[in-house]
Amino acid sequence: MSTLTIDDISKKYGDKVALASVKFDVHPGELFGFVGSNGAGKTTTMRIVLGVLSADSGQVLLGGKPVDLDVRRTIGYMPEERGLYPKMKVGPQLAYIAELHGLSSTQAKSAVSTWTERLGIAERLNDTVDALSLGNQQRVQLAAALVHDPAVLVLDEPFSGLDPVAVDVMSEVLREKASSGVPVIFSRHQLDLVQRLCDRVGIIAAGSMKAVGTVDELRGSGDSQLEVHAPAAAAGWADGIPGVREISHSTDRTILSIAPGADDQAILRAALATGPVHEFSLHKPSLSDLFREAVA
Repeated sequence: MSTLTIDDISKKYGDKVALASVKFDVHPGELFGFVGSNGAGKTTTMRIVLGVLSADSGQVLLGGKPVDLDVRRTIGYMPEERGLYPKMKVGPQLAYIAELHGLSSTQAKSAVSTWTERLGIAERLNDTVDALSLGNQQRVQLAAALVHDPAVLVLDEPFSGLDPVAVDVMSEVLREKASSGVPVIFSRHQLDLVQRLCDRVGIIAAGSMKAVGTVDELRGSGDSQLEVHAPAAAAGWADGIPGVREISHSTDRTILSIAPGADDQAILRAALATGPVHEFSLHKPSLSDLFREAVA
């Protein structure tokens, strides 16, 4: 298996910058969460990987080689807008997609059987796609991305419209593919799942990468929050301590933003100077906190 490299790609539509020198890698066996608001550039990036769009500059590499048409046939792609034929039956459609990727008729039928069983839609093989629920349509779309045993998986909002049980099934499938050495990249708006599932995360905003790293690396790089329960403390009691900013203050509780390297013992001394301290709790920022900060 090879590393997927998005190498300094840029894209403009007239005067609007869609992507500005976007750069990151997805390694073999890695689940990479690609997060950003609507319009941030996630789908544009993925379409450039697939060759649906061309970049104005930069390139996409797999194993250090440019991604051409032959390489793209080895990529499993799941678009955010379902790319299925709505009036075509599930089984024949998946077999057709598998054969387009080079599988024989026999291999295609076997792969369709395997993945529809795995994703819980085997009983829907003779149904047309438009007769399925949105969740089952999403499962069929994932099967279409997996049916040819891809070398890379690129999934745009794969968890959209799924119930919790289906989310668990899809999460398990993605982990299995990653554990077999496949680089897996997927986009997501809800960050709780990304934080639990992904090895690394990339945050994009306004077409630019704001942060890339493991969840622990990203959480460790941002400001932490300190909750202090000091009943006698007045607002602003921590003002003047380097790297400390008051977020909120109530009658007995203060929330502080603590920059990396700030002296928590100096904060504790300042809190004790106001009177008794009943709680002094440090919390690392969540991925959602980091995302809000990047977007802001």
